[in-house]
Amino acid sequence: MDQLKEYLNSNKDRFIDELIELLKVPSISADSTYKAQTHQAAELVRRQLEAAGAENTALCQTEGYPVVYGEKILDESLPTILVYGHYDVQPPDPLELWDSPPFDPVIKEEKIYARGAADDKGQMYMHVKAFEYLMKTDSLPCNVKFIIEGEEEVGSEHLEDFIKENKEKLKADVILISDTSMHSLENPSITTGLKGLSYLEVEVVGPNRDLHSGVYGGAVANPINILCEMIASLKDEHNHIIIPGFYDKVQEASKEEREKLAETPYDEEAYKAKLGIEEVEGEAGFSTIERTGIRPTLDVNGIWGGYIGEGAKTVLPSKANAKISMRLVPHQSDEEITALFKAHFESIAPKSVKVEVKPHHGGEPYVTPIDTLEYEAASMAIEKSFGKTPIPVRAGGSIPIVSLFEDILEIKTILLGFGLDTDAIHSPNEHYGIANFMKGTETIVHFYHTFSELKNA
Repeated sequence: MDQLKEYLNSNKDRFIDELIELLKVPSISADSTYKAQTHQAAELVRRQLEAAGAENTALCQTEGYPVVYGEKILDESLPTILVYGHYDVQPPDPLELWDSPPFDPVIKEEKIYARGAADDKGQMYMHVKAFEYLMKTDSLPCNVKFIIEGEEEVGSEHLEDFIKENKEKLKADVILISDTSMHSLENPSITTGLKGLSYLEVEVVGPNRDLHSGVYGGAVANPINILCEMIASLKDEHNHIIIPGFYDKVQEASKEEREKLAETPYDEEAYKAKLGIEEVEGEAGFSTIERTGIRPTLDVNGIWGGYIGEGAKTVLPSKANAKISMRLVPHQSDEEITALFKAHFESIAPKSVKVEVKPHHGGEPYVTPIDTLEYEAASMAIEKSFGKTPIPVRAGGSIPIVSLFEDILEIKTILLGFGLDTDAIHSPNEHYGIANFMKGTETIVHFYHTFSELKNA
């Protein structure tokens, strides 16, 4: 413990400088304008893995962005940990809401502000530094393999093929991921469940061109008005989603699980204050923690149409669009839910417009049991670094590839994340605490040892 803490403290500034170098690269996978920079980020991660002591590092090409691979195999008879992360980031828009440029990292109040700071470059990089420590001190107790991809933020479209083609190469005993959050540094938690995702775009088309709203208003359907009415009709007054069949396969949480969730330290007044809202809102009959963790949701992520420039333009638009996401819970299938949405949305469209539903990407929900060796190892690791037993919680976010890992590689995943819900991931002013980075790095080192000890027992 003393050696680990000394190493982390003496190398802290270097770690942060290296992370800042990575954060400066705008690796936005959703925007082809940044293709070169996204490849640049991949090569930077490969070089850092190699510098940390990984062997056989490579940029494994896919039909999209490359997967960064590296490994250290001490002995085939030893346990093997497969580390997953991603080097791509979300678009930074809206830029005007950032207090500092999203790809010009700044440190304020011991937090690093930049796009990707918490999701996922900062958390992924903890694994590189934990591995570096284990290699520099000759204390690596097991084998390790790394796969760091560049398409997580666009649905990991090509990673499934990569995993299937490299099933033997990726053989391991557990998958370790830090791309989630914990309750707080004072009350650490382990994410035991992720929501699935159905993400799509809808388009409503009316007249064959934009029209004068005075000459045609009241006589011709306005696509924006109709789109808003159609979206509003997807939920009832209790915020219950009314797409036929939507809840048919939802796995209801047991009374015992809901009671455990209720034990999570939570201050609703502080929650509202941090978000600048006066009241929470969601499905009736469930708490805020339940709504975000164990219940499916439907949200509009973007909506546009007509004239939105400066000043006025009295136009009746030809079309309107929206991006919509549904977060899913066990045992909902993203393909089934997408099909149900498409059928329902098209059925409620009036004849005055045409509607098109375009699926984008999705992923299956995932829940990991807490009575496994893998979870016990993670719990022990957190107890060593935080001095507290972690709380098992379900998260509202999605990592589409996690369920595929279990299906294809047939091994469990541990979601050992160190972000906070207040880190503003996917939003302006995303940030990651330096204390979280250092504590996370320490805990990952402990996990290598606790997992290896339990596996070899």
